[in-house]
Amino acid sequence: MKKQTLFLIVVIGLIAIIGLWLAKSYNTMVALQEEVTTKWSNVESQYQRRSDLIPNLVATVKGYATHESETLEGVIAARAKATSITIDPSNCTPEQLAEYQKAQGELGSALGRLMAISENYPDLKANTNFLELQEQLEGTENRIQVSRREYNETVQVYNTKIRQFPGNIVASMFDFAQMNKFEADEVAKQAPKVEF
Repeated sequence: MKKQTLFLIVVIGLIAIIGLWLAKSYNTMVALQEEVTTKWSNVESQYQRRSDLIPNLVATVKGYATHESETLEGVIAARAKATSITIDPSNCTPEQLAEYQKAQGELGSALGRLMAISENYPDLKANTNFLELQEQLEGTENRIQVSRREYNETVQVYNTKIRQFPGNIVASMFDFAQMNKFEADEVAKQAPKVEF
């Protein structure tokens, strides 16, 4: 009778240990997944901040550069496209992320052209509102880079957790899927051409 009791205690103990390990692994994966979605929200927040600055920037430039309407309309169109794309980080495909990144890149390019216009208008370059908006936009671009880096780092930790043994067992049991990272744009992958 004692052997059966001892065996039963060992079996119950093993089941309890496995159950605790499963619960801990599951909770860790949930926490990491939530951290990834939070980091993604931070990325979107910085892109939204940039998007919110654009109407003020366009209005300021418009007052000085009335015949630059094509560039101004390009910025407005790029902003509309960039803000129309939404992504769920826990369920996005590499293609969706690339489309989002492309739209944000187009907006960045349009803003670059808008900033280049300021070189032709000395009064605009000296305008306090324009200078403040330009400074805020530069700060926002830096925040976007930091947010994207933090997002990628968090995705890496999450993906590593769900792919390593024995966590991959729990991940497959509860359908934890890999998440996608930001990657360099196709334009950024090509070295710039320098001519003298």
